[in-house]
Amino acid sequence: MSRFSNIAFVFPGQGSQAIGMCKDIVAAYPVAKETIEHADDMMGFALSKLMFEGPEDELGDTAITQPAMYVCSIAMLRALKIELATIQPTCVAGHSLGEFSALTVAGSLSFEDGLRLVRERGRLMKEAGEKHRGSMAALLGITSEKAEALVKSASEKTGKPVVIANDNCLGQIVISGDNEALAAAVDMAKEYGARRVLPLAVSVATHSPLMQSAKEEFTKLVQETAFIAPSVPIYANVTAKPIKTIEDIRTELEEQITSSVRWTQSIQAMIDAGIDTFVEIGSKNILTGLMRRIDKTKTAIAINDVSTLQAFVQDYS
Repeated sequence: MSRFSNIAFVFPGQGSQAIGMCKDIVAAYPVAKETIEHADDMMGFALSKLMFEGPEDELGDTAITQPAMYVCSIAMLRALKIELATIQPTCVAGHSLGEFSALTVAGSLSFEDGLRLVRERGRLMKEAGEKHRGSMAALLGITSEKAEALVKSASEKTGKPVVIANDNCLGQIVISGDNEALAAAVDMAKEYGARRVLPLAVSVATHSPLMQSAKEEFTKLVQETAFIAPSVPIYANVTAKPIKTIEDIRTELEEQITSSVRWTQSIQAMIDAGIDTFVEIGSKNILTGLMRRIDKTKTAIAINDVSTLQAFVQDYS
């Protein structure tokens, strides 16, 4: 019997992309190769070439990054299932875009529908970013309460929106919004307790009111998509509570584009539900690093290439 009993699969989102992502998994596992080839056919161009070879600026384009991240996580998950056919997480969650991978793994969303949704989500968010220019910054060493006060003050000062986009872990908050309002928040950040401020190299102010036009168009697509009730609970970004119904899924995906990602609270809710092992499946290991900041007593494992996948399989068995 495996020593892992209460496992959550977690899936990364935008920002975890990297040239070469899942290339060795695709070379080692035919099911992963089939997944990538199917995605290339659906996209109508060689998404895999951008994933494996870049260039970095093209892979970093939100309209490319979103489908690339989704396809990478699903390809890796399918490879894992070849090695461990009976493995079943107790629950799942995804950080922002990663929520679509979580929905697919929970049986709520087909791979094909998932890829269509993330492709359109990326396109719509890129368009919204071109219409309403914004940016993002990470605040380190600040509490969520102080960050909330900071963005409120900056919004009032400029008359423009800036909000908390991601509550990633203790001491790491990402803010997002209009360029003028974000600049004001950055200028005042140390007054509110931020130890460091790191502007992010993005041109799209995700999880902010600047994405409203993307939300409106994406809502139509979500309403037209067939979902199935999840086989395991999916902890939602917006509420940090488990999604259990099809209506919950639609509400989550519609609201998520303009709402904060409550990642810290989602992880804590899963821990409260008995989860003691978090397995990150996808490019890099960003969520695993956040997990160690949220609760060092829990096991955090990243599967992002053949060696880490096989090490987990050996450990699991």
